[in-house]
Amino acid sequence: MARTMSKQSSGSLAPWLGVAAIVILFDQLTKIAVARVFAYGEPHALTPFFNLLLVYNRGAAFSFLAAAGGWQRWAFTGLGIVATIVICYLLKKHAAQRLFCTALALIMGGAIGNVIDRLAYGHVIDFLDFHVNTWHWPAFNLADSAITVGAVLLVFDELRRVRGTK
Repeated sequence: MARTMSKQSSGSLAPWLGVAAIVILFDQLTKIAVARVFAYGEPHALTPFFNLLLVYNRGAAFSFLAAAGGWQRWAFTGLGIVATIVICYLLKKHAAQRLFCTALALIMGGAIGNVIDRLAYGHVIDFLDFHVNTWHWPAFNLADSAITVGAVLLVFDELRRVRGTK
């Protein structure tokens, strides 16, 4: 009985690592393409509210700590690595919870995509620029999008779980 219970509580990491790998692949391919095709800081309007715009972010979300002097590169790299280790543990422990693990895999893929940038370039490549007139949302990338979607899915999963226990 104990053997069956442990197999149910700890499943395979493979499908979730696959989701993370797909996020990393698309994130890196889009960043490479944008970095090769576009000049830094020159917007390319696609719609009245959306541009492709190559920019570099040395900080975290919304350029938090971007001008901190360089230490943030290593702090955010370390944070991404620690997050990946914790997420792998959670994925292994809760592999049967599909929505929870999908959310974690998206977050992990996004975190690793941005860690790759920090290690390779010293900054994260951002290129998605939404705006209303002259007000621009901070530019972001596919890794950031995956992290955001994963976070929303985590909240949704938790709300679903809490409602199910009442």
